[in-house]
Amino acid sequence: MKNQRIRTTDHLVIGTGIAGLQLALYLQRHGNVTVVSKSDIIDNNTWYAQGGIASVLNSDDSFDQHVEDTLQAGAGLCNLDIVKKVVGAGPDSIEELVNYGVAFSQGSDSGGFHLTKEGGHSKRRIVHAKDLTGREVMKALAARVHESSNITVLENQIAIDLLNTDRLDPDFSGNRCLGAYFLDRHSGEIYPIRSKRTYLATGGHGKVYLYTSNPDSATGDGLAMAWRAGCRVANLEFMQFHPTCLFQPKAKNFLITEALRGEGAVIRDCQGRDFIRDHHPLGSLAPRDIVARAIDAELKRSGQPHLWLDATSLGRTKLYEHFPNIYERCQFFGIDISSEYIPIVPAAHYSCGGIVVDDGGATNIKGLYALGEVACTGLHGANRLASNSLLEAIAFARFVADRVASESPSLAADAIVPAWEAFDAVPPDEMVVLSHTWDEIRRLMWNYVGIVRTTRRLERALHRIQAIREELNTYYWNYQLAENFVEVRNLADVALLTIRSAMARKESRGIHYTTDFPEMRSVARDNILAP
Repeated sequence: MKNQRIRTTDHLVIGTGIAGLQLALYLQRHGNVTVVSKSDIIDNNTWYAQGGIASVLNSDDSFDQHVEDTLQAGAGLCNLDIVKKVVGAGPDSIEELVNYGVAFSQGSDSGGFHLTKEGGHSKRRIVHAKDLTGREVMKALAARVHESSNITVLENQIAIDLLNTDRLDPDFSGNRCLGAYFLDRHSGEIYPIRSKRTYLATGGHGKVYLYTSNPDSATGDGLAMAWRAGCRVANLEFMQFHPTCLFQPKAKNFLITEALRGEGAVIRDCQGRDFIRDHHPLGSLAPRDIVARAIDAELKRSGQPHLWLDATSLGRTKLYEHFPNIYERCQFFGIDISSEYIPIVPAAHYSCGGIVVDDGGATNIKGLYALGEVACTGLHGANRLASNSLLEAIAFARFVADRVASESPSLAADAIVPAWEAFDAVPPDEMVVLSHTWDEIRRLMWNYVGIVRTTRRLERALHRIQAIREELNTYYWNYQLAENFVEVRNLADVALLTIRSAMARKESRGIHYTTDFPEMRSVARDNILAP
């Protein structure tokens, strides 16, 4: 391609959720920042987050208790130093969001906040904005970003691959990230952005599963790109399935927040029984892995398409005041949650694994950092404690920015970045092939790599995903890149990594449960894959 545009920036942030935007606001003090979103700036998992942010804000709570709850949920795989560091950053992080203009719900708790309680927490410590926390946070952060003269936002640009030195002249001992290539969704142009430092805040990969709470944009782009560039990844077998998503064919991806159960809602079987108590003394507020497995087992036993969430005891006034989004959404589908049970099913929700990073968000590739759901920091271990994800994102934005401020730039301003080469590729002729492959990957993952796993299912999944990736590799070299192909390619790579990770863990721990190895080993080890 001739006359291809090449952008240059000090800091390239890929992803515009809470981690990416908060990081951009910090980085603007250290040079110009380019923030890239694959659609519009607010189309991400943060926007859809309902529950809130976990932080010690009440006088009867403590950092030690929050740490202990996190360790209990993580089933022996949490990094204690990281847990203490993130938990300790909570109050200041909340204060900063308040200063940005986030209007958290008010109550009689410490600081005037209304605090809720979610599964696995021993105390009320979830600060929230009714049941629209993510939306309120995103509005405030996006407004601040748009006000900055040192931050440029590029929307509707799809990241294709990282540009690193090993791509140009392989030398794994000195692999450096020089930026990334992007596809303009409107013009179809493919172009590079050259940067001194690159930050992946691309979120998760829930769309690799057939049923998920994630938006369509959650296709694992950052994880797949990092792997192809030479990053280590860890613990991808730990995909958290949220127990309560609305079962309604027209209600795509609608989550019923755990905070509803924190206020007294109860999961019931088709006979109306509070059956979760048969599995754990905390009942519906047990850790998510236990609740999700209990629901999955009951669905398989009964043959029913869904179970029920009973919130009728909360009353119409409380439901409407504290959960207006859920109340109105269910009303839209003809469900009065003040007098009727809510039909629910589990769905893929959050990955506890990701790109391996240190306590400053640095990967094993120089000049490349990762934070948010795409990263494996050691906070979540084998199972994320509810509402620790947004806390981790804002805390690591600060940790990454502090690390960058203490380092020298890893890329000279005049570094040479080659243009994208299309070679002899021709326009794709049948996009239906990609749609079929997308659907096949998601069904394969749901059926073979879901809530309960077996070695035989995983082997079948591995065999098929390897064939799919070979087919996609042929497509890659023969046809010009299109938006759908980029996402399907990434989903296939993430599916392969998840399957390999699940096959490597010969035990059941946290979210990962296999009937062939039902016991948890006495020694907990991270499951790290190197390219």
